[in-house]
Amino acid sequence: MIRKTVEFSTPGTRLSVSHRQLVAERPGLPTVTRPIEDMGVVIVDDVRATYTQAVLLALLEAGATVMIAGRDHLPVGMMLPINAHHVQTQRHRAQIEAKAPVRKRVWQSIVRTKICQQAVVLRYFTGSDSGLEPMAQRVRSGDPANLEAQAAQRYWPRLFDKSFRRDREVDGVNALLNYGYAVVRAATARAIVAAGLIPSLGVHHKHRGNPFCLADDLLEPYRPYVDWRVKWLLEEDGGTVPDLSERPTRAALLSLLNETIRLGERREPLLLALHTSAASLSRALTGGDRTLTLPQGLPVSSDFLGEAVGDG
Repeated sequence: MIRKTVEFSTPGTRLSVSHRQLVAERPGLPTVTRPIEDMGVVIVDDVRATYTQAVLLALLEAGATVMIAGRDHLPVGMMLPINAHHVQTQRHRAQIEAKAPVRKRVWQSIVRTKICQQAVVLRYFTGSDSGLEPMAQRVRSGDPANLEAQAAQRYWPRLFDKSFRRDREVDGVNALLNYGYAVVRAATARAIVAAGLIPSLGVHHKHRGNPFCLADDLLEPYRPYVDWRVKWLLEEDGGTVPDLSERPTRAALLSLLNETIRLGERREPLLLALHTSAASLSRALTGGDRTLTLPQGLPVSSDFLGEAVGDG
């Protein structure tokens, strides 16, 4: 079953739980109820929202991720379940003991796939991969030449324009990217925990203040999907940057989790694909098959406002 991503953004929303149903009461609107077991990622984007402790307990016990957005609509916090896998202690120990060569090969696969995905996005919008595909094939174990950064220097000005600079603190296109990345990051962190791994123990990301280093590692090859959607939104609006405060803009970014993508011979919604990739990462880090299952190409379906993305 595909778990739903639900955003609650109506000012004054009150969330509660009744008979294993998430109940949303909104001023001037009908009360909405949704089964707790259907929830995958719940985003609360309302500074006036109120909810009981029972809401958080029920969502976390059901394996959902809860993400809180600030006044700028960008996520500022996230809660994850901690008992998501039946052998997580065993996997934690194996993950901690994973040798450097294993971690470096994992990072090689991630970077190579990310650059290939960026090449696909560029070809879609510009007709050329700008040399990214050959660059991806040159990525070595651990990416010692930092080809990830070199690819980014080619990628961003060709995808948007020469003046564009990727900056997490800037509005406009960067704000759209930040929101999209945050949503997919939340789903990635949930998949990492569900696979029995420690989300803070990364193979490459190692910032001591980051509790989701491993999620940020696995997120990298999925980032180009966000880039693709943001660029698509820009072109749909004739180059005008959509307003992130508008519900349709956020819905278009949230709906990425519904898109069917390819992972080798498999086709899965992106939300489920993250779990497939996380499971392969778990095997690689804990002594199993070292081959990662990572995304390939653009989505094979488009459902911007599908059932799995709701708004309360």
